Amino acid sequence: MEKSPHQKKLDIQDIDDIKMLVDQFYDAVRRDHLIGPVFHERIQDNWPMHLQKMYSFWQTVLLDEHTYFGSPFPPHINLPIDAQHFERWLQLFEATVDRLYSGEKANEAKWRAKKMAQMFQFKKEYFNANPKRKPLI
Repeated sequence: MEKSPHQKKLDIQDIDDIKMLVDQFYDAVRRDHLIGPVFHERIQDNWPMHLQKMYSFWQTVLLDEHTYFGSPFPPHINLPIDAQHFERWLQLFEATVDRLYSGEKANEAKWRAKKMAQMFQFKKEYFNANPKRKPLI
C-alpha cells in the first residue's frame, strides 16, 4: 500500500513500515537499468526469501528487534559492482524513504544505508586489491 502524497508522512514505527519500505525499495531496484540486472542475476526466483531477510535486517537495525542473524557483507563480495552501483542503490533507498516516511527513524535509515554503502564499497575495493585475503564473516 503506497502512501498518498496528501497524507502526512509518519516515521518508521513497526515491522509493517519496514515491509513497506523494503517492498517499495526493491520494486524500484528491480526496475532500475543499472542495478536491477545485478539483483536479478544473483537473486533469480528467490525474491521472497531475499525480502524476508531484508525485513529482518532492517527490523534489527532500526527497531532494535533482533530478528536478523547473519553477515551482510560476504554475499556481496563477488558481485560485479562498483561505486556507480553503490551510488544508485543509495539514491533509490533514500528516495523511497523520503517518499514514504519522515522523522528520526527515517533519517536513521538513510544514515545507516549511506554508512553501509560506504563500508561495502571500501571492503570490496580492499578485497579486489588483495585477492589472497579472505573476508571475515
